[in-house]
Formats: sequence, C-alpha cells, structure tokens
Amino acid sequence: MGAGKRRELSAEDAALWSQVAAGATPLHPQRRDLPAPKPRPRPVPKAAPAIPHAPSPSGPGPIGGIDRRLADKLRRGRLDPDARIDLHGMTAARAHAALTRFLLTAHQRADRLILVITGKGRAEASAGLIPGEGGVLRRAVPHWLEEPPLRPIVLHIMPAHARHGGNGALYVYLRRVRG
Repeated sequence: MGAGKRRELSAEDAALWSQVAAGATPLHPQRRDLPAPKPRPRPVPKAAPAIPHAPSPSGPGPIGGIDRRLADKLRRGRLDPDARIDLHGMTAARAHAALTRFLLTAHQRADRLILVITGKGRAEASAGLIPGEGGVLRRAVPHWLEEPPLRPIVLHIMPAHARHGGNGALYVYLRRVRG
C-alpha cells in the first residue's frame, strides 16, 4: 500500500473499533473538544543570508557576492593565493591581531585572494560529533572577518581546497581597493 492511500474499514473492523473506543478512557479529558490541527504551511525556501552568523559544519559561507565562475575556481583550488598567513600555533589574541594587520595591509596592496591557515585543531578536539568542535582559530576566524575593521574589506570567505590546506585553511577574497 503506497503512502498517502487510506483504506476504508470493513463493517467488522468498524464495529470492533467502536467497542475499543467506547471502553477507552482519555489520558487528558480536558482536551476532548480540541479542534482538529490546522495543516502546516509548506516551508518557503529562504534566501541565503548576506552574512553568516556562524560557520556551518561544512565551513563558513559567503560574506558578500562573487560570481559563480570565480566561486568554482576557488572551490577547485584553481587560483593561487596572492598572499598567505599561517595562524596555527598562535594564541587567539595574537592571531586576531596578526590577521587584522595582515589583511588590512594586503588590501592596501590590492591583493585579492588571501589564504588564511588556521589549522584543524587538536585531533581529540575535532574528533567529536558535535558541529563546531575543533580548533579555536578555525571557529574564531570567520567571526573576526565579520567584525570591523575587516568586514568592509572582505567580499567572500570559503574553505580552502585540499591543495591549499582544506579544512585547516580558508580563502578570504578581498574587495577591490577604492581609488
């Protein structure tokens, strides 16, 4: 029998069901006269937010917009970064300061694609099943990129291709320098 098809009760089944229902006592007698539940509206697909509030388990999302061809090249690791910074092994405070200084300088130089190496975090920390576990820097960097003074210069972020560090690195695509 397919899903959604309902079978009518035979006269014998209906009589048996009436006997069972007559002898049953309701668990919540005060709820006897509740109206039938309203059908739920179908969810409307939401447009992707312009700014992600937290990285998804698969990685951070876009901050702004880049065209599909550029996104494909980044996803496939076909573009070489203009500059790279390796943060792993730093404390969060030191990494935040270094990243801010580095990206502001890179933007002034008109660099566009920056590889930010965060590291994956300790193996025992990232082995859990709870999304968001893993390295402190891996979780913090996307949030730092959404805050001033970096937010105005960052156009897009996404996980790096395996050849550039995979889950332990991010591509940060900077906006053009306004002249």
